[in-house]
Amino acid sequence: MSSLPKGWVEIKLGELIELKYGKALPAKVRDGIGFPVYGSNGIVGSHSEPLVYGGGLIIGRKGSFGEVHISNDNFSPIDTTYYVDTFPSGTKKYWYYQLKNLPLTKLNRSTAIPGLNRDDAYAQMISLPPDNEQKRIVEKLDEVLAQVDTIKARLDGIPSLLKRFRQSVLASAVSGKLTEEWRGEKQYDEEGYPSYWLRKGLDDLGALARGKSKHRPRNDPRLFGAEYPFIQTGEVAQSNGIITSCSKWYSEFGLEQGKLFSKGTLCITIAANIADTAILGIDACFPDSVVGFTPNKDITSALFVKYLIDVNKNRLEQFAPATAQKNINLKVLKSLSLPYPNLDEQKEIVRLVEQYFAFADTIEAQVKKAQARVNNLTQSILAKAFRGELVPQDPNDEPADKLLERIAQARIEAETLAKAAKKAETARKKAEKAIAKG
Repeated sequence: MSSLPKGWVEIKLGELIELKYGKALPAKVRDGIGFPVYGSNGIVGSHSEPLVYGGGLIIGRKGSFGEVHISNDNFSPIDTTYYVDTFPSGTKKYWYYQLKNLPLTKLNRSTAIPGLNRDDAYAQMISLPPDNEQKRIVEKLDEVLAQVDTIKARLDGIPSLLKRFRQSVLASAVSGKLTEEWRGEKQYDEEGYPSYWLRKGLDDLGALARGKSKHRPRNDPRLFGAEYPFIQTGEVAQSNGIITSCSKWYSEFGLEQGKLFSKGTLCITIAANIADTAILGIDACFPDSVVGFTPNKDITSALFVKYLIDVNKNRLEQFAPATAQKNINLKVLKSLSLPYPNLDEQKEIVRLVEQYFAFADTIEAQVKKAQARVNNLTQSILAKAFRGELVPQDPNDEPADKLLERIAQARIEAETLAKAAKKAETARKKAEKAIAKG
């Protein structure tokens, strides 16, 4: 017994839709005005002379293969795409949804450049509802998916709010505002810091030392092995505050020309990425593009110093000369004089900041889970629509098999007209030749 709703039919995509090849339109040829130019991943530019008039669908053929886009305007699909500009029933919006529901992004058979083979797409079975139901499906999908997009936009905006929240917490922490109640006094100096905080340099609070990587060339295979973690600037930037793993390791030979820093050292980048920070969760080596700060634990906390550097990142970047690769030297870090509270207040600041950050991390994790659910929701809704479960069936609708009959008849008529036109064109050319011969 068929699981299709009454009035629906199952048919191969290739029996209804033609995927036409896009045409090359290099960036240097596009004039940058007029109509959109589509690649596999969407709009890649614009050009005043379109290839397709009246809108249509664009399907990724190479690269981002299987991705489906819709254009309601004239457009040009480039040669990494297929396009559809004629539709057997319904509207192009209906067929946009129908194609989005197919697993076109999973049909790669190439081992070199990922791509969608047209025959594989044509072989996909689709469930075709009656023409009137197609219209109802489009209306409902437009309504429901607009709500999904609204939810997605709100979720996508939360990470930036959390980033500003963390920045605000840090600014409040290093200015003394965060611990004002704990401190029990509200006296501030003319610069806005608690009156008892003392200005100190990093040298007053611990030891600063650049990483070492003396040997040249830096990529000498003898430097690397599996004994000693080797941290680079990118890993500091991407560590989320603490480094517990690495992608490269020094050998004994590598360690001889380098330096091993202890767990708990604050890493500060001084080249490429200026003033990114992270605390070592492991003993590790790093190159001279990273500075290690080892705190005097009797007077300061590495985390508090990290907060200070993070808040003053833009200030430190201004010391970098305008060269191809920005960098600052150790002298700049040593000259950085900032207000510090006593160790007890630093510990309270760290406790509060970590508490607020843990709260933000919890929300961020929940947002990521919600985003994953919402991203899956679109496909779930499309699948529901093309199982006949999104809108009610109407027994008065003309069944889809009747629609297919009309489509087949229209094709026959179109082919007959095309043949007649071809014959007429051939006869015209013969007549012109006869007249020319006299």
